[in-house]
Amino acid sequence: MINLSIRQLSEMLQEQQISAQELCAVYYDRCVAHNETTHALITQRQELCAAEMLQAEKGIETGQLLAGIPLAHKDLFCTRGIKTTCGSKMLAEFIPPYDATAVARLKHAGMINLAKTNMDEFAMGSSNEHSAFNPVNNPWDLSRVPGGSSGGSAAAVAARMVPVATGSDTGGSIRQPAAFCGITGIKPSYGRVSRYGMVAFASSLDQGGVMAVSADDCGLVLAAMTGHDPLDSTSAPEKPLQWKKPNDTSLKGLKVGVTQVWIDSLQDGGVKKRTLEAIEYFKQQGAEIIDINLPHADLAVSAYYVLAPAECSSNLSRFDGVRFGHQANDAHNLESLYRQSRSEGFGSEVKKRIMIGAWALSAGYYDAYYLKAQKVRRLISEDFKQAFAEVDVIACPVSPELPFKHGEKADGVSMYQADKFTIPASLAGLPCLSMPIGFSEGLPVGLQLIGGYFDEQSILSVADKYQQDHDHHLRIPEAFV
Repeated sequence: MINLSIRQLSEMLQEQQISAQELCAVYYDRCVAHNETTHALITQRQELCAAEMLQAEKGIETGQLLAGIPLAHKDLFCTRGIKTTCGSKMLAEFIPPYDATAVARLKHAGMINLAKTNMDEFAMGSSNEHSAFNPVNNPWDLSRVPGGSSGGSAAAVAARMVPVATGSDTGGSIRQPAAFCGITGIKPSYGRVSRYGMVAFASSLDQGGVMAVSADDCGLVLAAMTGHDPLDSTSAPEKPLQWKKPNDTSLKGLKVGVTQVWIDSLQDGGVKKRTLEAIEYFKQQGAEIIDINLPHADLAVSAYYVLAPAECSSNLSRFDGVRFGHQANDAHNLESLYRQSRSEGFGSEVKKRIMIGAWALSAGYYDAYYLKAQKVRRLISEDFKQAFAEVDVIACPVSPELPFKHGEKADGVSMYQADKFTIPASLAGLPCLSMPIGFSEGLPVGLQLIGGYFDEQSILSVADKYQQDHDHHLRIPEAFV
């Protein structure tokens, strides 16, 4: 059962070989059995909502492909009547009165939410060690991190606790965990998925996406999440994505851009070898490999860690202990209420980024840092625009290294460098996908595919073709078979 694709599960539901209730029970039992070792979930639903189950059953009767399929939501998507904590003590008891648009659309498609997944606090981190509710463990090696900030979603899918989970990506938070956990994850173009009801970290970068076993599974669920939303001012006026699994799987004539300088810079021999093997596969399938130049990409990490904290300091100012969120008990006046509530509610990584962002936006440093970072962002976007004038997709590493051990990167700078291959496309707002391309030292390795604006179809199609000829994405960690 846990080895089946969404299409296969849907077929079983349509043919009444299994009921939605029974299918959810299979995965719910796995959530209960494996959460103690993975810490992938923050909140597990004690009982399924009758209204959701009824919606699913109606969807199955009318042939809705996603109806009855269970999933989990990253714990920054607001879910009506279910805790939404953002992995933080600040929101430990917050129960939203409404659903995020992405949640509502998947519910409308008949999908059933089983749990909320663990994450780095307010999506700030690359390891999922910065959660107020235990660090998440990588199912392939419990002593290692699953990546962040969507590490809970990635671990839950890798351990087959759910067949699919939502995630969010600001600078690589879907792609890096997907690579570290050996699954497929896609961050769509900025504006493709509504941000309404998604607790904000950096508003000009945050984008909701999907993590699942295969590219086909990702495409099916992502399509149901997309479409313009008048409730979100950053929602693009685009028609919903129509994922079509290609009949012609040939890559002949496809122009694949390769950032050779990135590949040459890889210090980990296993990651480099698997990356080169994947690119060689594209070449053997008839694709044309073109070396591209992204001259300003090396500045991306520096620019990102000015822009993202700046937006974070603005977005998180709403958590003051008055309107909602954690409130200190022994404050003596308004100023001490603000100070103590935030000191108690926020973790160290969040505090650090708030202070950096406030500093970068201050009168004396705005022009020197924030404005300059915005100019670098524009240059990086132009670099990608020029590259896509020559190629159809770009193939490059996701992470410069294998999943690292808990506590191995106490130095924040080295942690930030883990995102050096994912941040450039985030700054440009491009769609990106991570897919597993093999293993090194028993740990998964991922490849990143980057597409042109609103061209999720191309990267999904290339990944789907690769997965038809390889079974890396079907592998399950031994302890969770």
